[in-house]
Order: sequence, then structure tokens, then C-alpha cells
Amino acid sequence: MDRPLGNERTATARAHSNIALIKYWGKRDAGLNIPAVGSISLTLDALSTDTRVTFCSGLEQDEFWLAGIRADTTRASHLLDIVRDSSGVGSRAVVESTNNFPTAAGLASSASGFAALAVAASAAAGLSLDDRELSILARRGSGSAARSLFGGIVELYAGTRDDGLDSFAEPVLARAAWPLTVVIAITELGQKSVNSTAGMGGSALTSPFYPAWVDTSEDDLAAMRLAIVNRDFEQLGELAEYSCLKLHALMMSTRPALLYWNAATMAVIKRQTVVRA
Repeated sequence: MDRPLGNERTATARAHSNIALIKYWGKRDAGLNIPAVGSISLTLDALSTDTRVTFCSGLEQDEFWLAGIRADTTRASHLLDIVRDSSGVGSRAVVESTNNFPTAAGLASSASGFAALAVAASAAAGLSLDDRELSILARRGSGSAARSLFGGIVELYAGTRDDGLDSFAEPVLARAAWPLTVVIAITELGQKSVNSTAGMGGSALTSPFYPAWVDTSEDDLAAMRLAIVNRDFEQLGELAEYSCLKLHALMMSTRPALLYWNAATMAVIKRQTVVRA
């Protein structure tokens, strides 16, 4: 790609995807991207996003390149605007990003993507942010991105403040403290038909299960914290499965229904049920 001449400020970052053990779905404040419920996740070391951000004087608009292909800049520019407002940097930016796994296919590429973008953009702009500030910044791009700044098991707090400053993620348990392995079955390479942000809004507006989803979240989080403290793998697995199935029940009761499973997904679930029986 061609870049304009002029001063450049650049930085690179790598972040990893994560899988939520206790799921996040729904927003308390869509404008600030504050989650309606807390969540607990496990970082996936094998799935990563590498991002370079370059602020270029003379560039007329932001550019976002994903795997070498120019992509829509709307969400990236929103986060870049927050960085520009905080740093005083007025230049537009070129964002170059690559994933080593399928994008927008249900493997949390937005989590690793916005975590890497937050780190690279803030560094390129000269900001010195601590872990909490970086987590809040990443959350403004994608709720799950707040968790992808850390390794091991991580919790994202929903918080109660209107400004979202108490909604951030922090590590619960380092990877070395309880080494866990995740098997990932990729059942489809294409992107989801409805992205998560749109799906969350639909669930909040139309699903009769949504109030119960929010009301029971703290019980699920407390049970998972106890399983982690006790290194109780069986309990962790049962709670993660329960949270997953509860989330998909919420999705299926949304109008129109959100069906992120396919035939291969059901085959894996059926196979797991047979093995456990």
C-alpha cells in the first residue's frame, strides 16, 4: 500500500483470543460498550492477532488493512478517536492487522483484534497506560477484548458506574498456576451471519429470557470463581457448559432467532454426550 509522506508514529502489538467460561452477552451502555454482565475467560495462547498502528501526518482518513485487504474502518476509527482525544495526536492512522485463525467465525477475533489495536494505538500515540486503563480502552472496542490483554484465566467486571471506569478486566489465575488445554473444533470458516454486537441488542429487546440472563449472572460468576480457587476441573467444565447452553438458549429465543450452531456443531455436542454417558 502507498503511504503519504510526513512524520510517522508507529507501534506494534500482539494479543491472543480467549474463550469465555462464563459468557458475556448484552450491554448496559452501548455508547460506552459497558457489559450488562461480568464474565470469566481462558486465554488461548495459540490464537493471536498481530497489529501495527501508524499515525501519519497528511493522511486524510484512517485505513484498516486486514490480512492485506482493505476493510471497513468504522469500529477501528472509533477506538482510534478515543486515543487521539486522550493523547492530542491529530493524525489519521494506518492499521495493519493479521489473525492466525478465521476472522469473525466465532473464535473471538474481535477480542484479540481490539486488544492488539488498543495496545499498539496507545503506544504509537505516546500514551503510558496501566493495565486497567488499557483494559478499559480495549473494552470500548469490544467487550471481550478487555480480557485478551492478559494470559491465563481472566475476569471482566460489569461494574456499576455510569462512566464505565469500574468495568475492566484483570487476571484471576496465571496460566502456570493451573495449566489447561483447550481443543478447538473449527466447524465453519465463514463469518457469522449476525455479528455479536447486533445480536446482543436484539436479545435485550426481544428475548423473554434476557432479564433472567442478567439476574443470574452473579451466581454463575461466584460458582466459577470457587471452581477456579479449588482447581475443580469437573465443576469448571460443568459450569462452562451450562453458561454456554444458557447463552445459546437466549440467542435462540431472540427474534429473529440467532442460530450460531451448524450441523457439525450439533455432531460434536452429540458425540460429547455419548462419550460422557
